[in-house]
Amino acid sequence: MIQNERITHLNDKKTAHGSYVLYWMQQSQRAEWNHALEYAIIRANELALPLLVFFGLTPSFPEANERHYRFMLEGLRDTAARLRRRGIAVAVQSCSPDRGAVELARDAALAVTDRGYLRIQRQWRASAAQSMKCPLIQVESDAIVPVESASPKEEYTAGTFRPKIMAHLPFYLHPLRHGRPRVDPAPVECESLDLDDIDAVIGNSGIDRSVAPVRWLRGGTGEAQRLLRRFIATRLDFVPEERNDPSKDCVSHLGPYLHFGQISPLYIALEVLKTKSPGRDMFLEELIVRRELSLNFVHYNDRYDSFQCLPGWARETLKKHGWDRRDYLYDAADLEQARTHDRYWNAAQRELLFRGKIHGYMRMYWGKKILEWTASPEEAYTTALHLNNKYSIDGRDPNGFAGVAWCFGKHDRAWGERRVFGKIRYMNDRGLARKFDMDRYIAKVESEH
Repeated sequence: MIQNERITHLNDKKTAHGSYVLYWMQQSQRAEWNHALEYAIIRANELALPLLVFFGLTPSFPEANERHYRFMLEGLRDTAARLRRRGIAVAVQSCSPDRGAVELARDAALAVTDRGYLRIQRQWRASAAQSMKCPLIQVESDAIVPVESASPKEEYTAGTFRPKIMAHLPFYLHPLRHGRPRVDPAPVECESLDLDDIDAVIGNSGIDRSVAPVRWLRGGTGEAQRLLRRFIATRLDFVPEERNDPSKDCVSHLGPYLHFGQISPLYIALEVLKTKSPGRDMFLEELIVRRELSLNFVHYNDRYDSFQCLPGWARETLKKHGWDRRDYLYDAADLEQARTHDRYWNAAQRELLFRGKIHGYMRMYWGKKILEWTASPEEAYTTALHLNNKYSIDGRDPNGFAGVAWCFGKHDRAWGERRVFGKIRYMNDRGLARKFDMDRYIAKVESEH
């Protein structure tokens, strides 16, 4: 079921006399449970044309490096193989995505694309829509509820957003029918990168190689589905008691796969809903309410990647306490290399450095301490965002931007006033030690690198 609310015509061009239908796949990098892909198949069959899927690999995506690109390319390799098995031609090319899409659209009857929420993704689609001579139709596939349907404005907290999105779920929580192209893709010939040799692709593309890839996770829809099955079978029941405990591994690890669109949030939700697990509702709260609140944030707040995105009360209280004495001050280099007095914080930073992820609860502590140990709140915000974007596999996306902003008051309320933090929620090491086995967490991190 592809709801009309997912579909947006990005220009007013008429269907052209073309050789194929083009699906410009950029955000939803998967061959299954992909509304944009299924819509493109429907349109190709209506026009009795083959379907061509295009992905543009740009080496200059903001703050991306080899860690991110390798994971993405592993996923694209899996996706390309799955598409070809469905009788769909694939072209992965090294180019600016918008320019590559425009070039291939010259021979297309119409073009379909998925939806991205970041500034650069919106700019790509707007630029391509203006330059194409055929229709460009956007189909939203990486949100369970389309952003504007969930809410017409930026939401203040999860509390204001939850009832709005929950009211729409009965309409959107339905399986997606998978079609098959009726026209042989053989006539479609396009150059494409050899994804069987990812080392060569990275080496020849001018990609930033300053951050090494992680080895404990591999990209791809197949890997994401395997992790989901394992999580449901072995961890979902324990989510209410253990998900906040950094010494335990009660997390799905699906964030990187959602980041690159390698697995559908709708598919995850429907699989979890099949269970009667006591952890079901809490997991779906994170997947649907919290994740799609972050989409709401970056869509409606143009300053989502700066200190200015914070609500007025948070900016006011942080500036009021900006000159407060800090017990510890660290520069960006000391923080990046985990050289602080705090064993727990150092372990969280090393987790980020070597695993490309921080346990969710520890990421909150991590961000709060950067605020506490940096000369100004603006510098702290910039530092936290830089470190998360550089090292986290799923940094540089709505969840990443919202997660950092939350540490500084976004989607939160004012608390009791104190030095440095003002009215921002406070966390300390004593609270961690009281709640969790932190020595076990440190040992776990140290054993993994």
